[in-house]
Amino acid sequence: MTKQVRVRFAPSPTGPLHIGGVRTALFNYLFAKKNNGTFILRIEDTDQNRYVPGAEQYIKDALNWCNIPYDEGPDQEGSFGPYRQSERKDLYKQYADRLLENGKAYYAFDTPDSLDQLRKEHEANKKTFIYNWHNRNELDNSLSLSAEEVHDKLASGVPYVIRFKSPQDETLHLKDEIRGDIKIDTNTLDDKILFKSDGMPTYHLANIVDDHLMEITHVIRGEEWLPSLALHFMLYQALEWEAPVFAHLPLILKPVGKGKLSKRDGDKLGFPVFPLQWNDPKTNDLSAGYREDGYLPEAVVNMLAFLGWNPGTEQELFSLDELIQQFDLSRVNKAGAKFDPEKTKWFQQQHLQRLDNSELVGAFKTILEHKKITTDAPIETVVEAVKERAVFVNDLWELSSYFFIPPTQYDEKATKKAWKEDTADLMHELTRILSDIDDFTQDNVSQIVKAWITGKEIGFGKIMMPLRVALVGSLQGADLFLIASIIGKKQTIYRIESAIEQL
Repeated sequence: MTKQVRVRFAPSPTGPLHIGGVRTALFNYLFAKKNNGTFILRIEDTDQNRYVPGAEQYIKDALNWCNIPYDEGPDQEGSFGPYRQSERKDLYKQYADRLLENGKAYYAFDTPDSLDQLRKEHEANKKTFIYNWHNRNELDNSLSLSAEEVHDKLASGVPYVIRFKSPQDETLHLKDEIRGDIKIDTNTLDDKILFKSDGMPTYHLANIVDDHLMEITHVIRGEEWLPSLALHFMLYQALEWEAPVFAHLPLILKPVGKGKLSKRDGDKLGFPVFPLQWNDPKTNDLSAGYREDGYLPEAVVNMLAFLGWNPGTEQELFSLDELIQQFDLSRVNKAGAKFDPEKTKWFQQQHLQRLDNSELVGAFKTILEHKKITTDAPIETVVEAVKERAVFVNDLWELSSYFFIPPTQYDEKATKKAWKEDTADLMHELTRILSDIDDFTQDNVSQIVKAWITGKEIGFGKIMMPLRVALVGSLQGADLFLIASIIGKKQTIYRIESAIEQL
């Protein structure tokens, strides 16, 4: 690559950022960093009617939480700003005028009512109305009117739009990095509006102008923009600019595999589709976020990377740095990627296990503080003992609460399985054995108790199962002798005696 790689993520601030948008941002970020390039955030807010307060800040917060911050953008100014389209609106008219001057665009004075009537007439005949080469010379525009009529309409303030003049009888040969060669018959294209009657550009013109002025080399965006590729390519040609490389990412599909993943799917099946929690300022509806649900950003990023991309190896767990090293657009699939909530949890569990124990210990101490639990227990030992079964940090409490609070209830199935007629006598005898142990460490207690069981010539289950029920309240939990050593001799005997009394 001879040019300095420059890519952009260009969301509209019309609500929370869907994980599909986060994946688009991630792939742009990975591609930029792999090629020592620049990752740009551009806020496309020309449609002020759909603007939602707080949405822009949400986008920035989401990217920062995912550890994929932008190099240039709002509040991170580079040499190509401003980075909000609403602050660039004075730029666009000159390019619309240039297209008018070179015959690539034209004024259209058709009223919304007249166009609506034409659509209805076509529908009645089971046809679709398209404004293009086959009818534009008969409609109310600068192609069908005389220069004097056009001048008079403009001078008298008649509302107009500027439409792109799609070529007739041509075949466009386009290339997409993911989808390969694409051929398009220009006769099937409509003459899209580039400039609206309110004096604002449409997405298409603003997008092309901004990408050119910001020297974007690669446009990596979602599949939903594929239908716009022909127009965007033709605009580059019409303005005599070099087009960037295009790459259209596959859709993220519902868990069932059909249709685009939506918020409704998440609500129905109980998983977030947004990176952060979102409180809709209009409806006050609260939508779940991966951060607030306890997911690690590295797990979410790893999961998103595998929605449409694969490294070509068996490796599934990647750090962000590893993803940067491995990422290649040639390994992005064309087909839609099915979202799997259970696989997302798997990524979360794997990344939780990879965390340094000190991070988990810090998070667990915060949980204990919230629960107002003071303890002398070795927290790192407790975390190490239970973390293998944890999916989220909050699971650490559920998996280890017995280290800090004695059971008040006993699992019914576990009790039925573990507590027999002679169990109380055996447990009484065990408490006498335990009370005579001075060195109450895990290994020492284990050796003494196991030697006693062996000497009695009874099965280990006759002691170990009821002992676990007594200490934990169920047949779950860490190594029994680790539990005993951490809670101490006095608490161990107390729990056994309580179980005898209640069971």
